[in-house]
Amino acid sequence: MEVVWAAGQVGAVWVAVVLGLIVLPSALGISLGISEAYMWVLVKTLEWATIRLQRGVRKPQPQMLQIPTANGIIERDETPMEKEIARLHRADFEFSHIFYFCRKGFEAIVEDEVTQRFSSEELLSWNLLTRTNVNFHYISLRLTIVWVIGVIVRYCFLLPLRFTLAAIGITSMIVGTTVVGQLPNGSVKNYLSEVVHLTCSRILVRALSGTIHYHNKENRPQKGGICVANHTSPIDAIILTNDGCYAMVGQVHGGLMGIIQRATVKACPHVWFERSEIKDRHLVTKRLREHVADKSKLPILIFPEGTCINNTSVMMFKKGSFEIGGTIYPVAIKYDPQFGDAFWNSSKYNIVSYLLRIMTSWAIVCNVWYLPPMVRKEDEDAVQFANRVRSAIARQGGLTELPWDGGLKRAKVKDTFKEEQQKNYSKMLVRNGSMG
Repeated sequence: MEVVWAAGQVGAVWVAVVLGLIVLPSALGISLGISEAYMWVLVKTLEWATIRLQRGVRKPQPQMLQIPTANGIIERDETPMEKEIARLHRADFEFSHIFYFCRKGFEAIVEDEVTQRFSSEELLSWNLLTRTNVNFHYISLRLTIVWVIGVIVRYCFLLPLRFTLAAIGITSMIVGTTVVGQLPNGSVKNYLSEVVHLTCSRILVRALSGTIHYHNKENRPQKGGICVANHTSPIDAIILTNDGCYAMVGQVHGGLMGIIQRATVKACPHVWFERSEIKDRHLVTKRLREHVADKSKLPILIFPEGTCINNTSVMMFKKGSFEIGGTIYPVAIKYDPQFGDAFWNSSKYNIVSYLLRIMTSWAIVCNVWYLPPMVRKEDEDAVQFANRVRSAIARQGGLTELPWDGGLKRAKVKDTFKEEQQKNYSKMLVRNGSMG
């Protein structure tokens, strides 16, 4: 009995400290300086570790820290097919023409610019997390001791703390939106719904030790608009709702996520689709247009890439979001990988494993830029508009812009892409007199 009583006392003290020092300040939107002090200590520790690493690897392996970030293995010469196959100016086809396609094939195998966007971003130096080079543990005794202390802090203190905050935030979200959902529709309900969403999002951001810098707040999405952002992680939505409320769009889920969806939709006009409905493109467009037409409703939050990309690039935007009409509010999100890897590789990790990695990282640090609103031009189709918005987000976030569909993460290249290259080559042969 004494053990149980002691455990209960410890638990009560723990909850009281969490509520008093973290949850309550988060709900009020204030900071006691704890996060700032933690980040200062963390930055100084990582700087010291980097210096120790540079000293330790200087003699035995000078190149140990020089990790190529992307496209560093081979040098690509992006020239049109016509210039590559210069010998096609002759009348006859030559067997050497196939070397162009062979080289392109080898380049794709060695360094495919698409699939490498679905793996964690490489770091130039070790950040004392286990996902990077494990050999760094043995550079020096001091570094090893600091790493061991970091493991203890992350798993024995930060993980329980973050789990407690996440439980409080999720429970508050479910209970709060359920209660608010019982109120009649009106300005009071909308106000309380926004308060609940903002408060719970702030608690969840604290559960990630989040440090978020919002830029150009005068461009924040307005009601009746569509917020479009690049997609790195499921926590992107939490990062954005920490600074404003949005109507979410997505598929209906089961389990805990389903409970949250059913509770939140009672208080806020989120747009959830059944699995059979989300395949009906016209139905999706119709419901989104109805939402945008009501200027009193919250802006819709959409991630048009359709999948998570590894924080280095922006891939093709699906055009459906840009056919609805209305004003588009672009948002660029860029995470700092030094403190933690926010990218969710859903092909490799399930959501539980991913959240465990997030909650045992040092922190989630990111920058969010609100870009000026954009509208579709008269002479612009949905694809061109989507590309223009994507380019603006990529430039602001310092991300690489790629024309490929993020669906290639799980699917094979469409036959139409292959046929297009075959048609281009055939036209060259016919034009240069090599056939017929």
